[in-house]
Amino acid sequence: MESAEIKKEEVRKIILHAGASSDLAIKLELVDTLQRIGVAYHYMNEIDELLSDVHDDARHEEAGCHELYITSLRFYLLRKHGYNVPSNVFVKFRDDQGHFTSNDDVNCLLMLYDAAHLRIRGEEKLGDAITFTKSRLESMMAKLEPEVAKEEGRESGSKALYLRVYEKKATRIDTILEFAKLGWWKNLEPWTYMRFARDRVVEMYFWMSGVAYEPQYSYSRIMLTKLLKIVSLMDDFCDNYTTTKKASYSLQLSKCWLDLSFFLNTSMLQINLTHNIY
Repeated sequence: MESAEIKKEEVRKIILHAGASSDLAIKLELVDTLQRIGVAYHYMNEIDELLSDVHDDARHEEAGCHELYITSLRFYLLRKHGYNVPSNVFVKFRDDQGHFTSNDDVNCLLMLYDAAHLRIRGEEKLGDAITFTKSRLESMMAKLEPEVAKEEGRESGSKALYLRVYEKKATRIDTILEFAKLGWWKNLEPWTYMRFARDRVVEMYFWMSGVAYEPQYSYSRIMLTKLLKIVSLMDDFCDNYTTTKKASYSLQLSKCWLDLSFFLNTSMLQINLTHNIY
């Protein structure tokens, strides 16, 4: 957990440094990476401030005017965050017939594909962009690496998939990659001696989100998740180490605890009462 907090602050410094930069590509690619890699929620204020600067500064609009990738990325991020961005920024990338000019840059096509999905009523040309990019990418499938080929059909790739893609990028930022890979439950002590147990924390919480999905039931979701995790661990113990005879001993022990529960609860209540009074 301490390592995660350190990495978290290191990533925050990277964002602040990018915000002070005049390079539009650095700002946009950093925000896009944080969102796709699944850690952007840690830095909502910093990202909002950075994108506000990108939207308000006219120089940023002109900076990538001749690059379809940067134009698409800027359009995608700003529209995704609720900014009013006109779709005519793509006019310069069409021919006299209104069709997008041929492009074999996979990253550029993927970004245009994502940007076009944020079209609004009346923006038929962006609908044409989806058809164009999908056709171009499908024709290139055989030449793409497996991870990129899987990502081709996405509107927004999954975190696990993007992690594999990002890990292979020459321009990756290792600090961000390491922070994204950190899983808090992976560092808990029980996993050092219970490697046979299934890692099901996220699964259990997902189940409980369906049982008690309203925001005010957050505590209930957490406690039910913990309960299910304990039951899951007991199940894994029984499956791996317990015989029928040993299971009967465990059941008898549980019954003993049930018999003692009234006295234990009463004692704890008295201790708590004494603590509060004195």
